[in-house]
Amino acid sequence: MSCSVPGSKVTSSCSPPAPPPVLGPACPCFTCPHAVLGGEGGREEDTPLIASLIPQYKGKANLHVFEDWCGGAVRHLRKNLHFPLFPHTRTTVKKLAVSPKWKNYGLRIFGYIHPFKDGDFQFSVASDDNSEFWLSSDDSPSNSRLAAFVGKLGTEWTAPGEFTKFSSQVSKPLRLMSSRRYYFELLHKQDDRGSDHVEVGWRVFLPSLKFEVIDSSYISLYTDESSLKMNHVEHIPQTLASHSGSYLWEAQQDEHGADMLKSDPRDTFFLTPAIEASRVENVLVPCAYSPTYVVKDFPIARYQGLQFVYLSFVYPNDFTRLTHMETENKCFYRESPLYLEKETHEDTTPAPGKMAATAAYNSSEAARSEGPRVTSFLKMSETTASQREEGKGQEEEEEEEEEVSDYSYETGELQQGWLEDSINWQRTFSVSSVDFELLRSDWNDLRCNVSGNLQLSESEVVDVVPFSFPRSIYTLLRIVNVEKRRDTARGNRYLLELELAERGQRTVRLSEYVYVLLHQGKQDDSAEANPDGPAPGATEPQPSPWSILYGKPILCRPLRLSWKQDVMVHFVVPVKNQARWVQQFISDMARLYGATKDTNFNVILVDFDSDDMDVEKALQDARLPRYQYLRRTGNFERSAGLQAGVDTVEDGHSIVFLCDLHIHFPPNILDSIRKHCVEGKLAYAPIVMRLSCGSSPREPNGYWEVNGFGLFGIYKSDFDRVGGMNTEEFRDRWGGEDWELLDRVLQSGLEVERLRLRNFYHYYHSKRGMWNARIKKPPKD
Repeated sequence: MSCSVPGSKVTSSCSPPAPPPVLGPACPCFTCPHAVLGGEGGREEDTPLIASLIPQYKGKANLHVFEDWCGGAVRHLRKNLHFPLFPHTRTTVKKLAVSPKWKNYGLRIFGYIHPFKDGDFQFSVASDDNSEFWLSSDDSPSNSRLAAFVGKLGTEWTAPGEFTKFSSQVSKPLRLMSSRRYYFELLHKQDDRGSDHVEVGWRVFLPSLKFEVIDSSYISLYTDESSLKMNHVEHIPQTLASHSGSYLWEAQQDEHGADMLKSDPRDTFFLTPAIEASRVENVLVPCAYSPTYVVKDFPIARYQGLQFVYLSFVYPNDFTRLTHMETENKCFYRESPLYLEKETHEDTTPAPGKMAATAAYNSSEAARSEGPRVTSFLKMSETTASQREEGKGQEEEEEEEEEVSDYSYETGELQQGWLEDSINWQRTFSVSSVDFELLRSDWNDLRCNVSGNLQLSESEVVDVVPFSFPRSIYTLLRIVNVEKRRDTARGNRYLLELELAERGQRTVRLSEYVYVLLHQGKQDDSAEANPDGPAPGATEPQPSPWSILYGKPILCRPLRLSWKQDVMVHFVVPVKNQARWVQQFISDMARLYGATKDTNFNVILVDFDSDDMDVEKALQDARLPRYQYLRRTGNFERSAGLQAGVDTVEDGHSIVFLCDLHIHFPPNILDSIRKHCVEGKLAYAPIVMRLSCGSSPREPNGYWEVNGFGLFGIYKSDFDRVGGMNTEEFRDRWGGEDWELLDRVLQSGLEVERLRLRNFYHYYHSKRGMWNARIKKPPKD
């Protein structure tokens, strides 16, 4: 198999890897390092002349921009989901000195350098914030090595043209030849503060010479990308500098403190074979299921449906509480007397240390309010010039006051009245065990977006679990998951997920709903549970003697509340001109299929005339069990797109999951959707964790989207029954259509299950360039 050097007709016998079907690590060399001009008969020294044969390649370098990503270090850029294959923008630059005047972005500039003479050269890079300059020993990207850099922490920076501030900025002398070209790569990361710039200078190795910026006369493109779609990435070089599988990427992964990253049996329990339904069908007596919190036909004011959605309790702890984010949202400790008051053995006056801490805090606040932090040479120059006269006046006042410094050696005695605070190191206090979970309720607290799922007590679980399976055949190995929906008036509903051993051999999974009925059901309850009467051929279940005893709780099997483990799930997503995100979504769906081998899901993409990629071809190339592509013209309309996608589903007894494009799915997402969707009874609105700028699933900083209902699972028949999406009112806008749909779902008599789902993330992105937005053309230089 042959490969070609970009922009030429050169071939050789090396074999590049096939285009990666999904995003993620791939071979770090997409180019052919052994290619020579003229095929096998060419000479190695002729290789750099390729660029000179293509005039449009001269005087420019490839520039890839990765927007909306926080942090000032290059290692932050490497953590970007789309780096290096799917930048926000692909363009060119005329010299190696760039200053976009923007914030929270990363740059990757690559191409070839053409030396103007033979000899030893030194390179230097200057930037605000960090940057790295990589140079190859020839024209092959795979031979690139780090030559110079500015900082590693994101706090280091230089002024424009300041090429000698750090020793790391200047490379060692490198022998170059004018008859050759050399592949280079420049990485730059800018945060949201200070000025932004990056430039590379070079000089012949003579100490007396100054560095000069490398301009258009000495650079050329790696390849011409002007006619390529954004999801065409086979030509993009991956090197040690940029390859996601390189040692640099792995070495710079910080150990994160989120408890949710720890493994949990819930995450993979769907892989355990399910228990045969006939084994547990008659273990519990059947009973009507009619909870009191259902608000069917109840008048709900506009957008007030979320006030009628209650949270479920979970056992064991799933560690969805974002303890690592409680420095920003202290919802557990907000003005709580349990937290603020302490009973001490000593006196109740504040400790001196606490007073000192308060003083230090106030002084730091004052320091922050003194003025803006100087973050670049340019700002420092402006500040110094504007405050020079004021500074002189302050110096004169200080001389007149003749204050004595704390570190003055001219005064041998302490000032009168000087008292040092004493610290009582032996002071103790009494404290009682505090569980803040007991202070929470099952209503949806919109103020607290870092709290996890409500915790269910172990004693309550133990009372329910032993009677839910035939103990003569099965042995309980582990309680994997229990979810409780509380109804103090009629009875609690539980979802039990147990790992059982069948006769001490095969391990099986029990995942069924049970009901603890607080009193005997009324006749109309049974009628409501079966409005059409018993199914043909079905026998009326005989009540247990226990069910006759009024007032005694009964553990029973709720009628018409069983979920289907193999029901089809349709993911419906409307898109428009979001190539990198569309490709990411398709890749995630392909990975989901690879991890689960589940063929019972379908991807429906409704494309509003995207012109940055061929969405249909991307679906064809992906390894998906099934997909549907629907093309629409005109402006992006989320409600209309979702409705159009659902309309393509013919089977009313399948589930539609209204989805967003920027979602990271856990492997158990299909199982989670199926468990919490029951036709005619239950819909599912999982709570997603919205990642902060610069965060990723491996480093999940962010908060739970407690008031968003845009991710919604419901049976197609129920979706049609409530009227579908409101396409008239939300024609040219989105935001609020999910709450409006929720109002109608609740009024139809459905419950909405609301749980925080582990490892379920919404990627950070800005609204810039999305959907129907138009971008202003930048001013010409």
